[in-house]
Amino acid sequence: MRIALYEPEIAGNVGSVLRLGACFGVGVDLIEPLGFAWDDRRVRRAAMDYIDHVAITRHASFDAFRASAGESRLVLFTTKADQSVYDFTFRPDDVLLFGKESAGVPAAVADACDARLRIPIRPQVRSLNLAISTALALGEAMRQTESLPGG
Repeated sequence: MRIALYEPEIAGNVGSVLRLGACFGVGVDLIEPLGFAWDDRRVRRAAMDYIDHVAITRHASFDAFRASAGESRLVLFTTKADQSVYDFTFRPDDVLLFGKESAGVPAAVADACDARLRIPIRPQVRSLNLAISTALALGEAMRQTESLPGG
């Protein structure tokens, strides 16, 4: 299982996702362009020393990323989906894709995905923070595939 971030814009969110990946043994793919300089100190501040314990792969474009994913299913998390994350059956080799904080992913990227899921939240609010969404989705996917560390 892997996490993929499409053109992330906020260094602190990426740092938090890198720390999440380190803690759960899940690699993180970053699809460029990034909305910040890679050496932004906010990435390392959020990731702390965990950044040295996660496999990070940077991709120049979505097409380059997609080509590297092989046969793995690409599972997009979006507020525009109808299917709940809790009504989906994950596989151990799924790639969990999250869009940029301000705009998600373009239609062409969404269309290239094998599934589109949403995390159910109250209708009065728009969305969760990227790092929180990633943690909830990864936790459910790993729970279903029984791949939680120490479990």
